Amino acid sequence: MSETIRELEATIADRREHPQEGSYTCRLFAKGEAEILKKLGEEATEVIVAAALQERERVVYEGADLIYHLLVALAAKGIAWQEIEEELRSRFKVRSDH
Repeated sequence: MSETIRELEATIADRREHPQEGSYTCRLFAKGEAEILKKLGEEATEVIVAAALQERERVVYEGADLIYHLLVALAAKGIAWQEIEEELRSRFKVRSDH
């Protein structure tokens, strides 16, 4: 797992357990799962638009937003990034065996 992902995941979990005034992550959690998923969808759309119409740097920027919001959505569901990595590994193993 990337150190950046690990640190971000830990920060998100900390914000969920210990809300801090002014924290965007805390505001997302306070608004609830529907708002978190809405933001995730918006970010996915922004990545698609950037990839289709904008420069590389914008795709990277929007991609980072997407990953952040995905981590928040996963945290809301009690899913760790490690589980995503394990799923990816299992898929890779299945495909490489054929």
